[in-house]
Amino acid sequence: MPLSDTKIRALKPRDRKYIEVDEKGLAIEVTPTGAKRWVFRFRLHGKRPEMALGLYPDVSLKRARELRDEARQHVAGGIDPRDVRRASKESALEASRNSFAAVSQEWFAARVAHLSKSSKDRAQLALSRDLIPYLGKRPIAEITPPEVLRCLRRIESRGTVETAHRVKRVASQVFRFGVATGKADRDPTTNLSGALTPTKKKHLAAITEPLEVGRLMVAIDGYQGTPVVRTALMLSPLLFCRPGELRKLEWAEINWEARQIEIPAEKMKMGHPHIIPLAEQAITLLKDLEPLTGRGKYVFPSARGQSRPLSDNGVRTALRSLGYDNDTMTAHGFRAMARTLLDEVLNFRVDYIEHQLAHEVKDTLGRAYNRTKHLHQRRTMMQEWANYLDNLRSQSQAACLRNLYEVHPHEPHSSPSPKRPRPTETN
Repeated sequence: MPLSDTKIRALKPRDRKYIEVDEKGLAIEVTPTGAKRWVFRFRLHGKRPEMALGLYPDVSLKRARELRDEARQHVAGGIDPRDVRRASKESALEASRNSFAAVSQEWFAARVAHLSKSSKDRAQLALSRDLIPYLGKRPIAEITPPEVLRCLRRIESRGTVETAHRVKRVASQVFRFGVATGKADRDPTTNLSGALTPTKKKHLAAITEPLEVGRLMVAIDGYQGTPVVRTALMLSPLLFCRPGELRKLEWAEINWEARQIEIPAEKMKMGHPHIIPLAEQAITLLKDLEPLTGRGKYVFPSARGQSRPLSDNGVRTALRSLGYDNDTMTAHGFRAMARTLLDEVLNFRVDYIEHQLAHEVKDTLGRAYNRTKHLHQRRTMMQEWANYLDNLRSQSQAACLRNLYEVHPHEPHSSPSPKRPRPTETN
């Protein structure tokens, strides 16, 4: 007689396990502990094996009969249903290993984990918030362009177009990593060209005209803020590192003997250690600040406490107080200033400049950035750059004095400093 839920619930444990039969090979096994386990008994190739179908009531009577019927179909075709289940589990396990979530974790560990904290945080946020919740369980090889586009459309609907483009780049890197490791055949984001709302290209404002740079140097000299912010502002054009690298600079990273700053890889955007040779002017500024903050960790500590660095608004606010708004000059703009004038006016080799900017520079053999590459030439370049800024400052001050004493004030029309010949060294 077939089983019913009422009869199954009434089954009590005994000293030994026992079986109650339903029909068509389905039965329920009751153990001495009271557990009730579904089993399917069948005959195949002269043998009478059995297959577990789960515990009651997690697997209901109705579901147990469905599983039995599926298994009976395999038996009718001469296939052991246990082999089918085993293959299905292995396939699911393989799919989980090759899921978008799994591959993205591998990509993060291999390609992102060594980058700066900000880069890691941005990549992690893109994955955890915008990609993995929707694509994480999908086998990476089966994800289609429309699936990725739906993820990106959700981001656009929040009004964050630039974020959508950034997440698309992260997704593309994960897919390309999947291709490289043999877990995917293609990068579906390549089919989404033009599908997203275009971003408005933003260039961080920078002053690159020598005459205006001289005026900026004079203005910086006149800044009346705290010694910490004043020194950070004065070092910004001399070091032209990224603003975050400057404000998070630690005293332990200054090698006084070698006359250079040595920033570890984990603090750099590109994930490589970086060296900034110090010109005499920069050393003087740091030496003057050392008695004030040298006992703490940070060269430029926050006004709220020595345990944290200067706010990212410190230099920006100082520039605003000098009359330079966001459309005229930014803290990041000192990098563009140096990049332009070192090349176009002082005539230094571009690879020297790019290495000093800590950009990803590869040589003719494809070898990546080396922190000591051209270090001697970069040291010379940094000193000449500091001297050049001093000259621009002096010329601007002289022009101001002439304007004070002349009846008809005028501004010089020539470039403050002539170009020098390009260096001939090859290393």
